[in-house]
Amino acid sequence: MAKTKKTTADTLAIRKAVDLYIANPASKTFNYKQVSSAIGIQNPIHHRAVALYLAELAFDGDLIEVAPGKYKTPEHNVTATGTFVRLRNGKNSVITDGDEQTIFVAERNSMHALNGDRVQVTIAARVKGREPEAIVTEIIEKKDQTFIGTLRVEKHFATLTPDSKYLATDIIIPGSKLKGGTTGDKAIVRITDWRDDATSPRGEVVDVLGKAGENNAEIHAILAEFGLPYKYPKTVEKAAGRIDAGITDEEVAKRLDMRDVTTFTIDPKDAKDFDDALSIRKLPDGNYEIGVHIADVTHYVHPDTIIDREAEERATSVYLVDRVVPMLPEHLSNGICSLRPDEDKLTFSTIFKMDNRGKVLDTKICRTVIRSNRRFTYEEAQDIIETGKGDYAEEILTLDRLAKILRKERYENGSVDFDRMEVRFDIDENGHPTGVYFKESKDANKLIEEFMLLANRTVATFIGKAAGKKKPKAFVYRVHDMPDPGKLQDLATLSKTFGYKLRTSGTPRDVNKSINKMLVDIKGKGEENFLSTLAIRSMAKAIYTTVNIGHYGLGFDYYTHFTSPIRRYPDMMVHRLLERYLKGGRSVSVDKLEEQCKHSSDQEQLAANAERASIKYKQVEYMNDHLGEVFTGVISGVTEWGLYVELDDNKCEGLVPVRDLADDYYDFDEKNYCLVGRRHNNRYRLGDQVKVQVARCNLDRKQLDFVIVDEKNPPRSLANLGSTPQAARQAKQKQKSHAKGSRRTSKKSRK
Repeated sequence: MAKTKKTTADTLAIRKAVDLYIANPASKTFNYKQVSSAIGIQNPIHHRAVALYLAELAFDGDLIEVAPGKYKTPEHNVTATGTFVRLRNGKNSVITDGDEQTIFVAERNSMHALNGDRVQVTIAARVKGREPEAIVTEIIEKKDQTFIGTLRVEKHFATLTPDSKYLATDIIIPGSKLKGGTTGDKAIVRITDWRDDATSPRGEVVDVLGKAGENNAEIHAILAEFGLPYKYPKTVEKAAGRIDAGITDEEVAKRLDMRDVTTFTIDPKDAKDFDDALSIRKLPDGNYEIGVHIADVTHYVHPDTIIDREAEERATSVYLVDRVVPMLPEHLSNGICSLRPDEDKLTFSTIFKMDNRGKVLDTKICRTVIRSNRRFTYEEAQDIIETGKGDYAEEILTLDRLAKILRKERYENGSVDFDRMEVRFDIDENGHPTGVYFKESKDANKLIEEFMLLANRTVATFIGKAAGKKKPKAFVYRVHDMPDPGKLQDLATLSKTFGYKLRTSGTPRDVNKSINKMLVDIKGKGEENFLSTLAIRSMAKAIYTTVNIGHYGLGFDYYTHFTSPIRRYPDMMVHRLLERYLKGGRSVSVDKLEEQCKHSSDQEQLAANAERASIKYKQVEYMNDHLGEVFTGVISGVTEWGLYVELDDNKCEGLVPVRDLADDYYDFDEKNYCLVGRRHNNRYRLGDQVKVQVARCNLDRKQLDFVIVDEKNPPRSLANLGSTPQAARQAKQKQKSHAKGSRRTSKKSRK
């Protein structure tokens, strides 16, 4: 009994101390560990008492849980600023500055703010049992944005039905603001006004892309959706057209002349912009001289010219399913800068002296002039590697052998081996996908990759690893941070269930070697897709920055992008810095360089998103020809709203909505990446093999829906695919309820 009284007294004392702390917290947000430390509690049992009390206060509305286990004290009618998030399902919100709390905003309280607008809000005090709400009181800064959709033209006005997930309503367009658009056209529209008392905004047509459903219109719409340019300014093309190759005797005299050295390019069969070439010759001492020659784009594109400003804004070429949207005008990218065979070309080169065991004995970085002897496709080079026969077979086989030594050493030093297939489409003359094939990285691809990695690493080390106590000069690095510890631990836990041991601590080299071993061990096994997908998701994104933290995925201390200046602006930046520093120039402004790095990283991400969107569009378009057909696939993603399934035959990915899983009610188990049935405990887990039927294809939304096919759910006819088993069951229940109600009414009337 005495023990119970003491426990109660301890609990009361702890609660009182917690109350005193949260009345005037040391920081804006806090968790139970911070509170325990602040009030002097060290006992693990008492830690638990603090955690439970904080959770209780949050449940009662006396605290706000801003993230799992993280709390803040509520304030009455707090004013805050943040970024508005608008969704077509009406679940609008504001992400507040500072603590990045996401707070619901009802449409009536939104002032018609658009997605991305900077807003000021009043946050109402939390009511017990209800989430806090915010009211927009001012739109501080409107984000300049446009919407893409399909026009419907009436007599005096028109409407645009947006494809965007960020706007649920049509946009009304006056007849005078159509720019020639007609019903069925795909168009870009800017919102010009949205009155407080209006349910729909008004807008004007910025550009008409073509008829909805036509390939060019849809691809241009994808680019416009991500704010990427879909046509090249004629003024920039004209400026580029005036540039001459200019390979004069005077220019050649300034460079190392390597036109007599065996040189060739190896690129995809449809490539036109050859921005890298390899040269090789055997030296009298038995070693090899290997040159990695990169198009000298910055010799032709000078800073702050109209061409340079356009390239900087674009930052990257965009590679879509059926086209490349170039960073530089075609006259440069496919013409005078492209390292075409049998033409003298100006290049920036890294030249390596290597022994027979692949060890780099000496390095030279300089401007050169070359003349490519042969243009190889990857397929042609691969054939030479496999058969030992063909043009320049000895040179290619030597480079392949040395590349394999470099690659083996790289993996031994901790480079991660993510080797995944890429999906490609056969496209007809109208842009319609007629087939799917897979692009695999073979020895020829890896040969080029290895020497490009060596060149990039060498250039970054040359600038970044300053001699003695000298401070490194400002430079552009390609960095890759360490994996998210939580995701890595989840990967280790889940891989253990399949019998694989994964390290989560130790040196990056040790952890990466552990990941590589797992990736090798799972090849061809049922869990391969599941675990390799999780491994990729655990990794951070690579970015450009002036702050060198190394490249975790490659296992390099110094790394940059030097080898593709035709298609990446950071490579142009690197070329200019390299030229400056080779001549003994002073370091440039870090702030401006960092700003350019951030813009390039952002544009790279947008380009990747557009590429994925174009692939998704073609997948849906392709599968639209296969409605009703049954395929086997692997669950590639699990969310609270359903299962993503990647088909084995063509790698097309679609969603099985949770509402279509008719045999049970499913809950999302986030930790174990699965949906679990409440009644039958049936589980759908990431990596599981399933059989699905193609149910719905929505080209406007780029949505592909599947339904699970098994013994309980046999394939359905095309006519019945729009109605799921669950929908049918609900309809029957409604019919039964209606029938019962009718019978009760009849009995009452008889009475």
